[in-house]
Amino acid sequence: MRHQKRGRKFGKKLGDKRAFLKGLAHNLVMKEKITTTLSRAKEIHKKVAPLITLGKKQNLASYRLLLKRLPKSSAEKVFKDLAPRFKERRGGYTRIVKLPRRMRDASPMASISFVFEELKPAKKS
Repeated sequence: MRHQKRGRKFGKKLGDKRAFLKGLAHNLVMKEKITTTLSRAKEIHKKVAPLITLGKKQNLASYRLLLKRLPKSSAEKVFKDLAPRFKERRGGYTRIVKLPRRMRDASPMASISFVFEELKPAKKS
């Protein structure tokens, strides 16, 4: 039974999958936009959003947790660059845009990027 086993397998064992997702998260943080398959984009979205929220706390404990979950260069970028840009945003840090299928194997492709637009104030009626 698959109790308490969430997420996609990607045909890998647990440790390999964690390393794979850590690498994808590192690439997204460093480049701020990547193109990958739709299922990978959905998984990386679930991993990156809590990291940004953690970086928004701006304390030593959250920085150390980022270092535990990401390589040092990307953890520093989240803590010093990305998190302050999302200070006013309460969620929805990434955007997934579907792209045409890949030519060779017809895999559904998607582009995942950070959302940096200013939030519009809510209309009062």
